Amino acid sequence: MNTTPQPDPRDRPARLTVGVVGAGRVGPALAASLQLAGHRPVAVSAVSDASRRRAGQMLPDVPVVPPAEVLERSELVLLTVPDDALPELVAGLAETGAVRPGQLLVHTSGRYGAKVLDPALRAGALPLALHPAMTFTGTPVDVQRLAGCSFGVTAPDELRLAAEALVIEMGSEPEWIAEENRPLYHAALALGANHLVTLVAQSLELLRTAGVGAPDRMLGPLLGAALDNALRSGDAALTGPVARGDAGTVAAHVAELRRHAPGTVAGYLAMARATADRALAHGLLKPELAEPLLGVLAGPSDAAGGTGDTPGDTT
Repeated sequence: MNTTPQPDPRDRPARLTVGVVGAGRVGPALAASLQLAGHRPVAVSAVSDASRRRAGQMLPDVPVVPPAEVLERSELVLLTVPDDALPELVAGLAETGAVRPGQLLVHTSGRYGAKVLDPALRAGALPLALHPAMTFTGTPVDVQRLAGCSFGVTAPDELRLAAEALVIEMGSEPEWIAEENRPLYHAALALGANHLVTLVAQSLELLRTAGVGAPDRMLGPLLGAALDNALRSGDAALTGPVARGDAGTVAAHVAELRRHAPGTVAGYLAMARATADRALAHGLLKPELAEPLLGVLAGPSDAAGGTGDTPGDTT
């Protein structure tokens, strides 16, 4: 057992005062994680009652102040607001003179790179885009989840090492994303994570309708194995009636979904078509079985009788 005294993180050099503009689910968790690395949260802005409660829980004793005062007190500022609000926020802070030269300004939007911070850059700030590839609950468990997760990092070349160092201090892994690739990067994460929640929630509801008493217990091992297999093997992990070309089974699925949960039919057909395309391209679905299967999947996609070929079915 190592009994050597460990240095206090607060004694490390170059510790920064940290401010948070926007106490949603992400900002307080990042500030708390940076606090564990020895940095010092000093101010947070919060508007709603929920965000004030969250700030109090995650960052106790840190004062809640207006955004301009957050910037006044902080050397490192986390801009953790919704994507659509970010450009206007940055422009407003720069126009009012709240941004100071040499101040690290970090946003956590997946959609944007560093260029959205150009108004602050012209005011002398140091722009960083650090997007955690993680879902957040707004509770202390988020700080634990940050350890080991990846961050999409975009910054000017001269700030790349500083950006990556902040991520590493939080126990996370930096992954460099070029400015022009940020929207595609974010779309990929949304496709995998956000849509997964919808699919799982629909599956839980259908199992309850089918009389399953503990659908979460039934799905947990299955989905865990499917995710592990997919991450390890990609398309080679595809299984089930679509990959096998069982057109009759798929037709029965669609009929039952129309009867019990018509709102799920469009999504089922869209995902089944995508699965069939990938299975066919990778040699898992036999060509002679693909035609009848695709015929089933091209049928009406909703109770109103729309066709499966309409653009709306793939959104």
